[in-house]
Amino acid sequence: MAKIGLFFGTQTGNTETAAQGIQKEFGGEDVVALHDMAEVEDSDFDNYQCIIVGCPTWNVGELQADWEGYFDELDNIDFKGKKVAYFGPGDQVGYADNFLDAIGILEEKISGLGGTTVGYWSTEGYDFSESKALRDGKFVGLGLDEDNQSELTEKRIKTWVAQIKTEFGV
Repeated sequence: MAKIGLFFGTQTGNTETAAQGIQKEFGGEDVVALHDMAEVEDSDFDNYQCIIVGCPTWNVGELQADWEGYFDELDNIDFKGKKVAYFGPGDQVGYADNFLDAIGILEEKISGLGGTTVGYWSTEGYDFSESKALRDGKFVGLGLDEDNQSELTEKRIKTWVAQIKTEFGV
């Protein structure tokens, strides 16, 4: 069984593509199992001590539809003792006032349920005004911008995965 569960919701396919890139960078499906939030059950979270959450910010600072529909169900999950890393695509130019809000909303909820956040990411190289994903001057997770900085995605994923491998202890 994979050591890490990666739970993602996707609207346009960008988050799923990033999830696959993260899985590959970790070493494949033997290490990271992908779970599409459209098909997730509460018990799927039970199998992992290390979790990666992927969610794009949709519309104006909102969760992607599958995460939105599952948001209240998160209260049923025991996140105590689990390490949780976050990533999400956003548009820092078109939506500079709520860049990466979705991962901030999910991190606040999951950390409130006992999850330990890992994988904080520098804001250097991004140009935005506000974000619910900011904690102590860093993003709660990896920010990707396929609209304006797609050429940086692969390098950002490689760097972030190397960081969270250490934080996950894998």
